[in-house]
Amino acid sequence: MKRPPSHAGVEGPAGGAELKKGKGRWGGRSRNEQRLGSGRGGGALSLAAFANAKSRTNGYNPALIKKQKEFYKNAKLIGKYKRSKKHQSHSNGPPQFQIHENGGDDVHNVPKPHNKKKRTAQSLKQEYEKKRAEDEKAKKEREAIIQAKREEREKSEAKRKELKEKMFKKTRSGQPVMKYRIEHLLETALGSSSK
Repeated sequence: MKRPPSHAGVEGPAGGAELKKGKGRWGGRSRNEQRLGSGRGGGALSLAAFANAKSRTNGYNPALIKKQKEFYKNAKLIGKYKRSKKHQSHSNGPPQFQIHENGGDDVHNVPKPHNKKKRTAQSLKQEYEKKRAEDEKAKKEREAIIQAKREEREKSEAKRKELKEKMFKKTRSGQPVMKYRIEHLLETALGSSSK
């Protein structure tokens, strides 16, 4: 920004008027002093200035954002509701085509009713039940797999614990019992040869 013109021409340089050689835009005063008006005789903020001192309209305000989101969500739901009501009223009304009872060519020109599959409450309920049954089935399958893995893990841990106890068994004199160690070696050798 450009600096405002100096006031030297008002009283002249020799007039004794003290010129404030400012640093920047505020003439050497800090922004707070400028905002508060100190030096101008006021010394205090007006009520309106005090009320608006901390409020920022362009800043990030989560409460305002939440309010706006809720407003738009409600508007969307209301629009959906109105459309469904309108659709329901059209589907419940009498058919808007005329049926000619006399034979002839007029019978072929009669517009046919739309045979679209309407999503009635019953079909929606059936669809919901079907989806729920599929979800339940998938959940049961997952639980069965988890249970099988858990049982297998527990079984292998029990086997490992038993083997560890056997391997660490000692005689009264403190020597390891070789019977279990030899059995283990034999089992591993037979297992590797069978593969």
